[in-house]
Amino acid sequence: MPSTRPSRRALPLLAIALWLVLPGCREEKRERPKTPAEVRAELGRLMPAGVRDRSGWAADIQAAFSALRINPATANLCAVIAVTEQESTFASDPKVPGLGRIALEEIDRRFAAHHIPPLVARAALQIDSPDGRTWQQRIEAATSERELSDIYESMIDRVPMGRRLLASSNPVHTGGPMQVSIAFAEQLASDRDYPYPVDGSIRHEVFTRRGGVYFGTAHLLGYRTSYRQLLYRFADYNAGWYASRNAAFQHAVAVASGIPLDLDGDLVRYDGSEASRTEVAVRALSQELGLDDRGIHRALLKARSLDFEDTDLYRDVYALAERAAGHALPRARLPEIRLSSPKISRRLTTAWFAQRVDQRYRRCMGRAKR
Repeated sequence: MPSTRPSRRALPLLAIALWLVLPGCREEKRERPKTPAEVRAELGRLMPAGVRDRSGWAADIQAAFSALRINPATANLCAVIAVTEQESTFASDPKVPGLGRIALEEIDRRFAAHHIPPLVARAALQIDSPDGRTWQQRIEAATSERELSDIYESMIDRVPMGRRLLASSNPVHTGGPMQVSIAFAEQLASDRDYPYPVDGSIRHEVFTRRGGVYFGTAHLLGYRTSYRQLLYRFADYNAGWYASRNAAFQHAVAVASGIPLDLDGDLVRYDGSEASRTEVAVRALSQELGLDDRGIHRALLKARSLDFEDTDLYRDVYALAERAAGHALPRARLPEIRLSSPKISRRLTTAWFAQRVDQRYRRCMGRAKR
């Protein structure tokens, strides 16, 4: 009976075949990390035509990736480029048409909220500021959010009732080349070391190119997700971390419970007030989920982290919803949010923003292939 054992001559060939086929038989080839100079050079190629001071922008973006320890993969670089192009067309302190008028209307609203008549409020703005112009004249002449923020902070200490009525209520909430939230920047700077000397305050740093890029990159890429498309990060950039994941979860809750919900990504109220509409809808499933109201609330409080996806609530809601729908449901979707801001005059949505950024991202990735 012939032997079934391979011959000695066949053993080397068999070993080579196994080495080629089985990943456990050899070390995976790893790409060499890009050097800072290589990242800056790649950024220079990826930025759209017409960007001024390309080397300066490349240096600040590369420094942000390094400080935040984010992988400078081409896709990530293009994501930052796309958001910056959408938000400011690569202007470190972008101009806003009609900003002075918008600011005065906002100040009127702030005073009205304290039941101060508009005439009294405007009279306070007729006081001369340190440069000889009245505060109203300076506000009317403001063309950028950085300029307006500086005027506002200076005005708080000099306008009658300014500190009592306006302190901590600066109407400029976003700024810089990536229009990042100032509140987010201040929180991040309190949680981890900011890599640059602070010029005055973190608010002021947001309006610089280096600070705006650093905080914007952190907001866009500085959190873990299970998304398979950057499109949903772009939506989260506008609506808040995990808004796309949470909007998809709301859809699943609506399917499982039969209760219509706004798919805005807001699952729970964190201020301890009454339950959100989403939480009320989840409570309607409590018997099927085997959770009481306290357990449901505790799970929903994880909605601002990736850990929410590891909860029994998350998994079981999808199981119920997919059983009712008869098919698999997406784990991410664009939130249905209408954008509201004094600066916005058209009917815009988070989906519109995400799709516009995604178009710019795809053009950037196209440039990478040339």
